[in-house]
Amino acid sequence: MLYLDYQATTPLAPEVRAVMLPYLDERFGNPHSPHRMGREAAAAVEVAREQVVDKLGPGGRLYFTSGATEAANWALKGSGARRIVTLATEHACVLDMVEWLAGQGHEVEILPVGSDGLVDLNLVEARVTDGTGLVAAMLVNNEIGVIQPVAEIARIAHAKGALFFCDAVQGFGRVPLPLESCDMVALSAHKIHGPKGIGALWVKDGVRLEPFMHGGGQEGGVRSGTLSPMLCAGFGAAARLAAQRMQDDADHVWSLFARAHNCLGGWVVNGALDHRWFGNMNIRREGLDVARLMSELRDIAFSAGSACASGSGRPSHVLRAIGLGDAEARSSIRLGFGRYTSEESLRIALGLIRDAAERQLRFAA
Repeated sequence: MLYLDYQATTPLAPEVRAVMLPYLDERFGNPHSPHRMGREAAAAVEVAREQVVDKLGPGGRLYFTSGATEAANWALKGSGARRIVTLATEHACVLDMVEWLAGQGHEVEILPVGSDGLVDLNLVEARVTDGTGLVAAMLVNNEIGVIQPVAEIARIAHAKGALFFCDAVQGFGRVPLPLESCDMVALSAHKIHGPKGIGALWVKDGVRLEPFMHGGGQEGGVRSGTLSPMLCAGFGAAARLAAQRMQDDADHVWSLFARAHNCLGGWVVNGALDHRWFGNMNIRREGLDVARLMSELRDIAFSAGSACASGSGRPSHVLRAIGLGDAEARSSIRLGFGRYTSEESLRIALGLIRDAAERQLRFAA
């Protein structure tokens, strides 16, 4: 299988796997138990927490969660904001949560973006009014890879007295995160070569959130549930490794993006070409039937959009938000590559995709 779906998930790093394995065997203690095994497990959790915080920076508290979806839901619901402003290209965990909040009587405004996928800061300035409690914007878009100007958006939010929440899932460990501008940040381990089932919400000092789940209050008294030392340790190791390899990873994906862009003549890149993470290449070819293309290329793992919404049958809300019609959206594919994508495997995959697309379009003519 040729894997080109790094936005859906990333391969587990060997170094991360090695750190996690002992917690499947002899180090199985509950980190919330008072005996020696429990204390050792708790110590492992705290080491992992510090490893993630070291990558982020000081000035806040990191709460482990089951993933970024929980973290985003907690930030949006727990802030208590009565008016929320966000973007039309946000992840479903944000858009679905604000839709639910709107049904509960909260005021919600969803801002459009341009054809490049970026929000107009003048529009943000106009729509983030007095009384806005929270502004939410994603750092790197999961479907088209564009990088929003989150520091500038946060500045506007703070000028109106609002909190700023950033979904940094696709950007953490890949591009600089202006943490000093953020009040809350959602993270996910499996996007940075860590395990699935573990994420985090970073909360700035002084920001108070209502608990999202009730029970034992294991995480700082505000997040309940038994933590998994194995998953926490994996997250910590992945964050440490991402910090060490950040520039090497960025250089590698830029090289891969350039190769793919040169190889796929006749395809159009969706979203900005400059303000983007180059490990994400969302492209379209007029007249292409992507569903048919994917069925013909079963040995290549790539996507027609977000993994979270791939089974819905609906065109991508992100592609529609940048002005693409249904036909254009359905002729788009997302190629994701990263640390363990070799140039040779990409060359083979690109050749197969190009040939299959040309064959399909030739027969359709």
